[in-house]
This record gives sequence, structure tokens and C-alpha cells, in this order.
Amino acid sequence: MDRFAVMETFICVVETGSFSAAARRLNVGQPAVSKSIAQLEDHLGVRLLLRSTRGLTPTEAGQHYYERAKRSIEEANEADLVARGTGKGLSGKLRVSAAVTFSRLHIIPRLNRFLSKHPDLQIDVRLDDRNIDLIEQGIDVALRMGTLPDSNMTARHLAQSRRHVLATPRYIQSNGAPKTPAELARHEAVVYSPNGGNTSWDFQRGDTVVSVMVAGRIVVSAAEGVRAAVLADMGIAIASEWMFASEIRNGEVQTLLDDWTLPPIDVWALFPTGRMVSAKARAFADFVEAILKEIAPPQDDDAS
Repeated sequence: MDRFAVMETFICVVETGSFSAAARRLNVGQPAVSKSIAQLEDHLGVRLLLRSTRGLTPTEAGQHYYERAKRSIEEANEADLVARGTGKGLSGKLRVSAAVTFSRLHIIPRLNRFLSKHPDLQIDVRLDDRNIDLIEQGIDVALRMGTLPDSNMTARHLAQSRRHVLATPRYIQSNGAPKTPAELARHEAVVYSPNGGNTSWDFQRGDTVVSVMVAGRIVVSAAEGVRAAVLADMGIAIASEWMFASEIRNGEVQTLLDDWTLPPIDVWALFPTGRMVSAKARAFADFVEAILKEIAPPQDDDAS
């Protein structure tokens, strides 16, 4: 049994939903397709497909086999391209997971640059602020921000951004600007807390560290909510430069307490373990790293 040929047949059946449609796509007879799938199920000892009113649908085992078989075919094709010296021409599908606001602001608007270099490549971007299971979702590369939990994922550090206290000029004009971290308690705060509740921040200036509990009447679980509330003059927020990069540059948002520093935030590229990191995933991580260097604001000489 030609394993790759059977894998390709099974993939085609799942994607077309029937033996006859798969046979037409593969330009073979329907009995040959049915026989291949039957042999595959006998070989594995599990049921991979179920008949329904909608045609053939994969069982749970069939869905897992489909995802891994498709990835195996893609990696084999990529290995052929590299061996032939054409690895620069990426092709197939790249599955990316990333946070919603970060991607909307900085990745999606620049994707055409990446796609124009690789006209045979498709990108499936899964926008989600949650940390989804990369293997279960078939993700090739995920962009994650902050401190990484213990994980068996392969991680690559891409960039680091400063955090600031931020507000609009209109809010500052109406409410004044805090002169010390402690004065934040007297201001309306827009609190970003994915898990709900208030957040404690450590401000540092020289050897002095001040811990401040940032509280407010507005607590949001998504970064997009922080942006909307701040830009509507509703309060002060603590956020990364990435979240308000263009607004900081054009003066729509101002940074406050700049003589104090806050813990920076890191962005990482994560790759599922257990298989080779694809050239597509590595190239995309390179692309994002270049974007982050491009949008980084000038750093002060004494900035850490």
C-alpha cells in the first residue's frame, strides 16, 4: 500500500465529501477510491468515515488522521521543494494564530507584502485572544504576548515593547495628569484584565519600586475594548506601545509618568513540537519580527 497515495485519497474524500467527487478530482474510478479507504481503515483498525445525509463525514479518529495526513503531505512537498533548490517559493497553506487587536493593527494590513513574495501560499489567520491548542487546531505558528507558561512548545522571541501610562489630551485637560504612580488611584482607569478584576503594576525609577493597584469602573477582557475606551476619553490605561503605536506618533494619545518604567511585554512565535518547523512558519516569524522593528518608536538613550 502506497501510504502517501492513500493519505492523499483520504484527504480528497474528506474535502469533497464523497467517494465519487474524490474520484473525479483524482481522475480515477470510484471503486478504487472506496477500496483504498477500506484498506486504510483495515490497516489502522478504526472507522474513519461515517455516511450521513450530507455524504461522508470523518469520525473523531478520521478528523485527527485527516489533519496529520494533510500536514505530512505538505511537509513532504516542502522537503521536495527545498531539495530542488526552490524552497524560497513557499506554497500550500500556513495556519497562524494571533491576538485580535495586535493582528488587526500590525499584521493584517501588511500581509500583502508577505503574500506578494509567495504567490502560491495561502494564509489562514485564526484571530483569538485565548491561547488555543496549536496541535489540535493544526496551527503552524502562533504569536503570543507576555510571559509564556511552562509549555512543550518551541518558542522564539521576536521583540519587546515598553509599557506606558496612556491617555488622550482631552482626558488630561479635563482631569489633569498624574505626577506620581500613587496619583493613578484618583483617576478613572480603563483596566485590561482578561480574567476580570483589578491589576497590580510595579513602577520603577532608579532603585525605587512602587506597586500600584490600578482600579477603575471600566474593566475589559479584550485589548480592543481598552483602545475604544481610551480613545473615547474615558480614562487612563496601562498598555504597550504596540497597542497605541500610531496614536502615540500623531499625538492622539499621550504617554504619562515617563520618568517611571513598567515591566515590558514580549512577543513570541510558538511552534508545535513533535514535528519539524516548516519553512513557511519560519519565514512568517521572520516577517513579523521585521514588522515589529519597523513600527518600534525611537528609544531614549537611557531607556531600558
